[in-house]
Amino acid sequence: MMLRPELTIAQTIGEKPVYHIDELSKITQSRSTAYRILSRLREAGFAAQVRDGFFTLRSSLFQPFNLWSNLLPSLQVLKQARFFGLSYNENDVRLARQILKGMVTLDYRAYEITRLQSPHLFFIYVDNLDNATKMLKEYKFSEGTKGRVVILPRTGEFGNEIQRVYLDCIAYGGRSLLDAIAIEILHNEDLDHNIRGTFKAEDVLKVREELDAQSRTRSHQDN
Repeated sequence: MMLRPELTIAQTIGEKPVYHIDELSKITQSRSTAYRILSRLREAGFAAQVRDGFFTLRSSLFQPFNLWSNLLPSLQVLKQARFFGLSYNENDVRLARQILKGMVTLDYRAYEITRLQSPHLFFIYVDNLDNATKMLKEYKFSEGTKGRVVILPRTGEFGNEIQRVYLDCIAYGGRSLLDAIAIEILHNEDLDHNIRGTFKAEDVLKVREELDAQSRTRSHQDN
């Protein structure tokens, strides 16, 4: 999918929870252009329709345009995410780890490599969504929107696992941006220096302070 530079016009709308098409129309000076841009953003995975006229935007939209092509595989995968729950607690994650084979990403993998934030959703790449769904349902998992187990289709580049988790975190946005910052700080040498996100200074400072506190705690325990 080709992403056109003019889509960056949507970045000037600013970040907030929910938007209305009228806000985008004021920027584009045309309602039809606003709908066309929104359609392209939804196709890419940057936007989602809430109800008539209202939509949401992922924070990853506000990354530099030259990073968008690197985020696109993660965004396309997230559009196909399927959520499952059984007990709707940590037991679901433990069971999913036993029965599903694949690469873990986002919350749980980010925690394993940074120890920054306690994980909540268990995202895992699987080779076949239908087979993984069938397996989960055999163990009485139900598919819905609130489950803690999330299966993703294994598509895109996985040669550099740390890089993929990093880009997944940026694409997902929200609290995952803090995980991306921590990955960049702790695993800088594992990342392509030409593929880097941009983050708010206060978020970078927050993560650095938390990582420094963790380091001091470990050093104290070792002594």
